Amino acid sequence: MFRRPADLGSLTSALVMRRTVPAIITTCTVLAGCGGTTELITGTATVTSVRSQTSNAVQRLGFPVIATKNTTRVAGGDPIADAAGVALAVYPSSAPGTHPPVVTIAPTNDWQAAIASAVLMSSPIDAPILLSGSSSLPSATVDALSMLAPTGSGAAGGAQVIRIGDVPSIIGLRAAAITGDDPYALAAAIDRFSSAARGSTSNDVVIASADQPAYAMPAAGWAAESGDPVLFVNSSGVPAATRQALLSHQGANLYVLGPPSVIPDGVLAQLRRYGTVKRVGADDPAANSVAFATYRDPPCAFGQPCAHVPGSFGWAMRSPGHGYVLLNASRPLDAAAAAPLSGSGDFGPQLLIDNAANLPSSVLNFFLDYATPGYTQEGPTAAVYNHGWVIGDQHAISVPVQAELDNLLQAVPQK
Repeated sequence: MFRRPADLGSLTSALVMRRTVPAIITTCTVLAGCGGTTELITGTATVTSVRSQTSNAVQRLGFPVIATKNTTRVAGGDPIADAAGVALAVYPSSAPGTHPPVVTIAPTNDWQAAIASAVLMSSPIDAPILLSGSSSLPSATVDALSMLAPTGSGAAGGAQVIRIGDVPSIIGLRAAAITGDDPYALAAAIDRFSSAARGSTSNDVVIASADQPAYAMPAAGWAAESGDPVLFVNSSGVPAATRQALLSHQGANLYVLGPPSVIPDGVLAQLRRYGTVKRVGADDPAANSVAFATYRDPPCAFGQPCAHVPGSFGWAMRSPGHGYVLLNASRPLDAAAAAPLSGSGDFGPQLLIDNAANLPSSVLNFFLDYATPGYTQEGPTAAVYNHGWVIGDQHAISVPVQAELDNLLQAVPQK
């Protein structure tokens, strides 16, 4: 269940009277990949302060670690910093109209709830995600929240912050709280909140594993884009909270994300009591993310262009000219942190790697098969273009992998 506390007034000095932030910031973890700290703002240096006489000028500019011609890295040393960086990339909050209406604070001790909260990025709530433990807000989250300065969401009852589970109260901001006794109940409560804001339940639901997070991660980006909720099962069956949530969807289409080794066929048999069940998945986390990125229901006609169309489910990413979000499968909270990128801007699926130093063959083949734009005699300016987001510092995804991704996304002459 969720509750909406009384209006707590405007931002207090704890959030408003932060240091003045320059229009273009240099951050250690979010933009420069400096390690595991969650400090967001580490000084007043700006990109424009890097001059020809500056020591280590090339390194300070951040290329190719931060950006290449076809990629941008959010180089957090941990998911808390990544979430702060993504939120500010989606909502720069430096001019009128660029602030979010509301911000979600998701728990770091409950990756299932964090992934489920990605649905709150979809319309009409449009809430980017920040992360926190239970005791106090990390400095990266505090600084990002101060800069974001959410304006208040009519869809969320006027709230400026949506607190998910066991995260701290935030003095001075109007807050809505979504609570649950366990990850299943909390995901179900998030679904109820989202459905209430929309005025109806979704016809499509993603069913993910609560046991193996790497297979559940791609659901976050889709939830942020589509507004379809993420509910959880385990290898033994369908927990009571999930069953109750599914009843409210009244015979929805249930898309089970993951192979039988992760969510057994017996669980699908139980799910069929609540709707039409279809499986999307592959045997390892990287291939599973590719399967989800290319999936569409109803299926695309063989030999014809494939795209997401109104009324269909799935990214149907089988052509170039899109955004893509690359994550490390060992950091499930990064899926929640990066979900706003899938729900805005380039609108791209989340793809996983399992080794920071290598692009898995399934992901490599996906880009080779579907993502390389070509151009004809009209020249490259007439081509479609891709953009890749790389989430995490060099310990999560190496610079050589980023460089390889940049090359794969480059428009090339058609043969």
